[in-house]
Amino acid sequence: MADPRLRQKLERKEFIVAPGVFDMMSTMLAVRVGFDAIYASGYWLTASYLGIPDAGIATYTDMLARITKVVEKSNVPVIADADTGFGGLLNVHHTVKGYERVGVSAIQIEDQEFPKKCGHTPYRRVIPVEDMVAKIKVAVDARSSRDFLVIARTDARGGHGFDEAVSRGHAYAEAGADVVFVESLHSEDEMRKACASIKAPMIANMSDGGKTPIRSARQLAEFGYQLAIFPAMNALAACAAMEKALRNLKTNGTSLSPEVPLFGFDDFCRMVGFEDVWAFEEKWKDVLEHKSKKAS
Repeated sequence: MADPRLRQKLERKEFIVAPGVFDMMSTMLAVRVGFDAIYASGYWLTASYLGIPDAGIATYTDMLARITKVVEKSNVPVIADADTGFGGLLNVHHTVKGYERVGVSAIQIEDQEFPKKCGHTPYRRVIPVEDMVAKIKVAVDARSSRDFLVIARTDARGGHGFDEAVSRGHAYAEAGADVVFVESLHSEDEMRKACASIKAPMIANMSDGGKTPIRSARQLAEFGYQLAIFPAMNALAACAAMEKALRNLKTNGTSLSPEVPLFGFDDFCRMVGFEDVWAFEEKWKDVLEHKSKKAS
């Protein structure tokens, strides 16, 4: 079931920073560092899992399997990308049920046509506002607990302009969305105006390399946001570090370099749970050793 802490923090007007995770290692590291929530990004989970673009190619089954593992490795609320709900109204109903069942705390559904595209890439098209309002109503009705939050995202800024995007934000809040997500705003001024206009908790997408300017948590709170996701940072940082290490190996024939810091192997073993394995081996060592001797 959903973790109530995310809803409670929003109700207390606490600002939430949720880094994006793209696999189990990034999930465990985000939890280890101490974030209050994490964001399971459709773009980056798709890239890491399937090696394909975020263009509506990954299925509901693909995403649910990946997100289930993220939830298992997290002890904080998980905000999960669900694209368009993976189809029509029945698909939205099914998606909400599935995400809530595996322990997601907030589901993000957008108003793009199916199949969707990444919100910071071109050629995005949106569905009629009344169709998205219906999706939001179905999503809210499908959930079992109010701790499971519905985040409604609009991608109208790109093709229809700022005013249309804000108008849709109003409509989605009125339809029952717990949080409104106006994607791909182009300036601080637009961010401030959107937050001032839409009467619902607002989420900022701090996507490195995207169209929206990156601002700090303090600044975003001042603009009027209550939650910020940083979906790309982890994956881009990891790719940069891996490429640097690989180039060093290619050039110098060794993994050792003062310019290539490596995470401690023993620390990593403990993070992924080898201490439990070692404790099991210690507890049952007599049985295991006897079995080994008998086999030899």
